[in-house]
Amino acid sequence: MTLFWEKGFHATSLKDIEHALDMRPGSIYAAFGNKESLYSQALDLYAGTMGKDFLDNLRGQQTPIEGLAEYLRELGKLRDTNPPSRACMLVKGLLEAGAETPALQQKIETRLADMEAIFRQAFAEAKAAGQIRDPDDPAHQPDRLARRLQCEVMGLRAFAQRSGDRQELQQLAGDLADTVLSLQA
Repeated sequence: MTLFWEKGFHATSLKDIEHALDMRPGSIYAAFGNKESLYSQALDLYAGTMGKDFLDNLRGQQTPIEGLAEYLRELGKLRDTNPPSRACMLVKGLLEAGAETPALQQKIETRLADMEAIFRQAFAEAKAAGQIRDPDDPAHQPDRLARRLQCEVMGLRAFAQRSGDRQELQQLAGDLADTVLSLQA
């Protein structure tokens, strides 16, 4: 997973895969099929890991809104860690996949929709618990809030990929977290 996350699908060569897995080409094809199949499995692993991490963080907070805000604050610490890439693997894949890899395009869109659904569920739980102010405002509907949050997360992770000051990233993440907290009733 880390090789594809770091380099992307197209930039990862069979030689890179051989080296990372310490396997010969025949063994790689026997075990995983082809490069696209291996990448697809890496996407599943990435999405599952990120989704679990998000849900663990969400459950560790008193309210869904606080959990969403804390998630954003944690993204502000991306420059303090050393992941293969600070950008989201799914977003990198979305920008890379195209007409020549329609199955990957569909897989990525499905995984992004899954994450949006997790965000939507958190906002729906907050709304059901009376934790969202102006709950009838169209801008405060769980679907819309989830799409907006996903856009903000994508942008924040892309910003984190840029070289720059870690404090700027933390400030932006804090601003986004404050925006989520401002939804509270």
